[in-house]
Amino acid sequence: MSRDQGDTSMPWEERVVTPQEALQHIEPGMKIFLGTGVAEPRTLVKHLMASDDPNLQDLELIQLVSLGDVITMKELQTQKFRLKTFFSGWVASEAITQGYVDMIPSRFARIPALIESRMLPIDAAFIQVTPPNEAGYCSLGMALDAARHAMDQASLVIGEINRDVPFTFGDTFVPITEFDFLVRSLDPPIYFERWPVDEVFDQVGSNVASVIEDGSCLSFSIGPLYEALARHLVQKRNLGIHSPFFTDALMDLVRSGAVSNRNKRVYRGKSLTSYAFGTKNLMAWLDRNPLVDFQGIDTVFNPVQIGMNPRFIAVIPARKVDLSGRVAMHIGKGNVATTPGEVADFVNGAELSERGSTIFALPSRNLKGRPNILLSVEDLPNQLSLQESVDMVITEYGVANMRGRTVRERAQFLIDIAHPGDRKTLFEQAKERKILYPDQIYLPESARLYPSDIATRHTFKGDVEIRFRAIKPSDEEEMRRLFYRFSDKTVYYRYFSPIKVMPHAKMQQYVNIDYIDTLSIVGLRGSPEEEHIVAEARFVKDRKKPYGDVAFVVEEQYQGIGIATYLYEMLITLARERGLHGFTADVLASNKAMMKVFEKGRYPVQATLSQGAYELVIRF
Repeated sequence: MSRDQGDTSMPWEERVVTPQEALQHIEPGMKIFLGTGVAEPRTLVKHLMASDDPNLQDLELIQLVSLGDVITMKELQTQKFRLKTFFSGWVASEAITQGYVDMIPSRFARIPALIESRMLPIDAAFIQVTPPNEAGYCSLGMALDAARHAMDQASLVIGEINRDVPFTFGDTFVPITEFDFLVRSLDPPIYFERWPVDEVFDQVGSNVASVIEDGSCLSFSIGPLYEALARHLVQKRNLGIHSPFFTDALMDLVRSGAVSNRNKRVYRGKSLTSYAFGTKNLMAWLDRNPLVDFQGIDTVFNPVQIGMNPRFIAVIPARKVDLSGRVAMHIGKGNVATTPGEVADFVNGAELSERGSTIFALPSRNLKGRPNILLSVEDLPNQLSLQESVDMVITEYGVANMRGRTVRERAQFLIDIAHPGDRKTLFEQAKERKILYPDQIYLPESARLYPSDIATRHTFKGDVEIRFRAIKPSDEEEMRRLFYRFSDKTVYYRYFSPIKVMPHAKMQQYVNIDYIDTLSIVGLRGSPEEEHIVAEARFVKDRKKPYGDVAFVVEEQYQGIGIATYLYEMLITLARERGLHGFTADVLASNKAMMKVFEKGRYPVQATLSQGAYELVIRF
């Protein structure tokens, strides 16, 4: 029966045949498209795998991603079938290595065009759908990918009706007459349990969330990184979703009210996706839910479409990162959408996006306790050759801003966020490779003493937001740049002499501190991937008494809005926690602004004027 001439008055139940009857229409050598992942028509595929019928021989199965439990290594070894896939992750990895599966390297956004042009010919399509609605339309349900293009090219289309599939909206509607045969699904869809999140991934997720601003548009995948990230994004506002995968974590984020999609320029007001991966709860929530719009991969993975959304943030889990910023992606089972072919579309989209950025996130060590930040990843598989597109690398120990940085600066940033137990080795390796200066300083004890807990942010007069944290060795270049932005007056007030230069040797001594006897806080301004140090305050403990000598400096354009006062209060709290009894300070008599900072503080100031400068004592 031709799909174009089907009897639309016939109840769809009367069109249903058994899987065996449908498979009788397959001929040897046919190229069969199978729905991807959660859209896999499991009943049809199971019967195909189990059948010994002579017509079901030498078949070529085409599936974008093989996630199911039906096509196994055992079945592939029979050589009745050959699987072609575009994805080396999940269960296909081992089969590709052993030669039982053909891998087609391609950007996902280009796959539909390959099908349309018949460079990838398709003779038959097995498609999982919902029962038709009262108007006679089925929904493609949990995954759209390239199903429409496959149906258009195939001479035989078999629909597997699954009542457990959610009726989703978007480009998902297919008239029942588009199918040559219908079979009933005897198997539930593929569900994915939520990933557990340990303390390390929770901190990684927290650090990623800290650099995502309100109004950003995000892409998601599955795994502990995204489970943790979603939890830390619930306080954000007006987030947008343009994501290959929609998960339980995203469902929770939408429910929290953090997602409005109102700042998106394409599919505004909708969370855009191609696939839904998750639990039964997610599928029930997606059923007839107008907030989520399913589109094909030629739309969702299209870099131009992605880049139309302002502030698009591509968050990608990495397996390993080296000191130059090269990334090795995950391999093997459990790996979804993190091979270079899939990642490249979203990286390019972030580059096209106004104020977009690409974040690679990973724990500092793997489950075996081995370092994930290395001197080099050149010998590892599955590398992303877009080193210049890595804007940020994030671990549980912090954020490394890579955009516009030299290889030396990148190495310093990445050493700072490596596991404390790995930093000394990385430092020595980098010096040996001449990535770092020969006289570069490293204080081994400071790696474990870094006070990450003091990081905070505050909004000052004029709606100026400043982020504060303890200084790091990698702040050397930023502190030098801050020094050279100072006026002669500011330099004189801070250093009591007309200093004109701040060489590497002197500045690296300034930024390498022990966080016990010396503590320094920096204030940062700007977007997370382009932030600059605009203020610094520190105390240095006196070797003979429990007092700390305190000093401040704030860039001229940010003076007078309360930053120095805020830093002073921070230092008092931190000094008291570390057992100090008070502060001392030297302030030039002409520096009235700094004297006001001390006078407005919570403790009285004892001032003695000597040779044009006040010697201050502040007892707690």
